[in-house]
Amino acid sequence: MITTVTLNVAVDKAYVVDELNKGEVMRVKTCSNTAGGKGLNVAKVARLCKEEVLATGFVGGHNGAYVEELLEGYKVKSQFVHVKGETRSCINVLAADGSSTEFLEPGEPIEPSEVDDFLLQFEEIAKKSDVVTISGSVPRGVDISIYGKLIDLVKTAGHKVILDTSGKLLEESVKACPTMIKPNDDEIEALLGVPVTNREEIIAGAIKLREMGIPMVVVSLGSEGALLVTEEGVYQGKPPKLEVVNTVGCGDSMTAAFAVGLYRGYDSEEMLRYAVAVSAANALTMKTGSFLEKDLQEILPRVEVKKL
Repeated sequence: MITTVTLNVAVDKAYVVDELNKGEVMRVKTCSNTAGGKGLNVAKVARLCKEEVLATGFVGGHNGAYVEELLEGYKVKSQFVHVKGETRSCINVLAADGSSTEFLEPGEPIEPSEVDDFLLQFEEIAKKSDVVTISGSVPRGVDISIYGKLIDLVKTAGHKVILDTSGKLLEESVKACPTMIKPNDDEIEALLGVPVTNREEIIAGAIKLREMGIPMVVVSLGSEGALLVTEEGVYQGKPPKLEVVNTVGCGDSMTAAFAVGLYRGYDSEEMLRYAVAVSAANALTMKTGSFLEKDLQEILPRVEVKKL
């Protein structure tokens, strides 16, 4: 089973407009609501990959109940800790020019007793989870040390864990040496304290991070695909040229696909090819954290993977 951790859950609202003009009344053409937060995007995509998925984290209030209902529609099982605060809402405004403007609420504070409840629950969840993904930010009231604690629990259970976060959370959590991280070039700079200005320095930085005890390091290259650094070597996976519709959620889709690859026991090349294809397929739909199977099957054999 794949478990996804989302501590800062949200109801994601996507507004489609002709154009976004500051200070004016905007007429929304269409609006869609989804269960949001990076980890829930991961959960939805992993389920579309036809694997059993459990979503966990914090939810509260009417929005929290709505998130659980939305996940049922994706056939994603959930086991959340229910908290007193209301689950946040986040808005993504998609304009006709292809721009995406996001408004992310901070979320209500989580009480210390609620954090303790989650840690107790997660210890049991970790024992039955083959692969765990930990994604995104944490709400107020949750210390940045929590991801390190979750990583330790998963590793103690003998299972694999993917970490996808940023900033101080990333810097603190990598100390626990998860199975995989997915930093960008700026985050590699912050983690290592060295400049990263070109592809060679990105690769060198990723290799350094692996040597520090993180078995797999993935660096997204946008339209150029992604790099994967493992014990087997350094690989680049590049998708074919596509007519992109929406890139929101592509990173989470890639995380989900890597989790699926780890669960299925794919080798490095097969895992990277699959992850790049799933991420690219996500870019062909307006839905966040989604893809069409026909798109995936068309893209998969066209992904170029080479060992550098």
